[in-house]
Amino acid sequence: MSTELLLQMRGVRKQFGTALALDGVDLEVRAGEVHALVGENGAGKSTLMKVLSGAVTPDAGTMTLGGNAYAPRGPADALRAGIAMIYQELNLAPELSVAQNLLLGREPQRFGVVRRSEQRARVGEVLALLDHPELAADRSVSSLGPGPRQLVEIGRALLGSARVVVLDEPTSSLSAGEARALDGVLEKLRARGVSIIYITHFLEELSRVAERYTVLRDGRTVGSGLVNGTPLGAIVEQMVGRPLDEIYPQVARTLGEPLLEVEALSGERLPRAATLTLRRGEVLGLAGLVGAGRTELVRALYGLDRVRSGSVQVKRERDRGLPVFRRIAQGFGLLSEDRKGEGLALSLSIEENVTMSREVARFGVLTMGRRRAQVNALMEQVGIKARDAGQPASTLSGGNQQKVALARLLHQDAEVLLLDEPTRGVDVGSKVAIYRRIGELAAAGKAVLVVSSYLPELLGLCDRIAVMYRGVLGEARPTREWTQATLLEVAMSGHAHATRDDGPRDHATRDDEAGAA
Repeated sequence: MSTELLLQMRGVRKQFGTALALDGVDLEVRAGEVHALVGENGAGKSTLMKVLSGAVTPDAGTMTLGGNAYAPRGPADALRAGIAMIYQELNLAPELSVAQNLLLGREPQRFGVVRRSEQRARVGEVLALLDHPELAADRSVSSLGPGPRQLVEIGRALLGSARVVVLDEPTSSLSAGEARALDGVLEKLRARGVSIIYITHFLEELSRVAERYTVLRDGRTVGSGLVNGTPLGAIVEQMVGRPLDEIYPQVARTLGEPLLEVEALSGERLPRAATLTLRRGEVLGLAGLVGAGRTELVRALYGLDRVRSGSVQVKRERDRGLPVFRRIAQGFGLLSEDRKGEGLALSLSIEENVTMSREVARFGVLTMGRRRAQVNALMEQVGIKARDAGQPASTLSGGNQQKVALARLLHQDAEVLLLDEPTRGVDVGSKVAIYRRIGELAAAGKAVLVVSSYLPELLGLCDRIAVMYRGVLGEARPTREWTQATLLEVAMSGHAHATRDDGPRDHATRDDEAGAA
């Protein structure tokens, strides 16, 4: 491991109005290392990286890059110095080709004329380094999956001769295979002497990709060290400021009658003849690769996508698909995986977003004081860090936006909860709170369907799990019959033998299991 210090940030401080975002943060990154930057939502990670990238000017503190004083006057200045930011929400032009995106704003030219031969050579060099079969120079970015799009962003950083690449939640939308491919690219970057600052809420990734780590909490540096030899529990404790006894809290619950029954449901393209039963008090998990049709199934159930054939039965009433407003009236609530595009109205306040599905009114008149009190209680319950309930959702971190979307479902008091990637971009402390809340909702008689690409989450949270493969939904089996290996095997091949082990158990009582059988 290199001992050469490439980047040093000392005593960085930043205040926005009365909110102190950074309170003397220190960060050191060595040449050619992957350095993990971790902390809960609102800990200051994003603000610190905005300071590094020149998007935010610090109130105090110093930075050095390659041994020289570094104080960027803006993002363009930082980019010229070799700082490349790759955000969780990718910044690509989808209708342009891979090559056009790689070179956008950096087209090699002389006297105003683009030098085509040099352009092809530079693109070819970067694509050879990325080494992904889908990345053809003339292919449209809109036709690529999340993994290849992430690599295009990394390729843009390489074309800019990046010295430090910041990756913000790089695997949050990737399949297991795409995450492994990203690991290979990171290793190539390290070999070229590029340093990577790796921001993630998937802490088990640290031992796989990072050499050292720094923990932020409440705008301060509270820990740093070598990943190898540091127990994961110790890092988590530094993040949350307290020990976490269990990641997946066990909430006792009893399964009731079927609340949602789906028979041979098919959409315009996906899913294909999906059949499932969801009972009161149950948390049912949906596993599968990205693009397998899990989200399409949830959207069809909620009324966002057209149902081509099959039936849905809610509380013994059968239909062939209903519009969203009818589903909401039946007690359906959806947490969309696309929180920015359709999960939230970003221009509206937290309060307006939380109460959007069920307004607080009396005799048809809004009761604003009561509404604000209910929203404040929900903000505290799910741990939303914000100035107040009137703050626009667009100004919140991704994790806090996710909590606002969850608070909306809690306020709506939905009976059938469709949760698509419910903890994406959420810190570990908040994940535990969300897991407990899901268990409590099921214990209160709600029916919960959870779509997740994070297999430990499904194994730790759900009573049963079904796997979707190329639009076909397999049989839901008790969680104790699955392992990560068998879930992944079915997700990749469509068939496997379930394996009993002593892993996460079914949360239903033995009598309920016998009844279900």
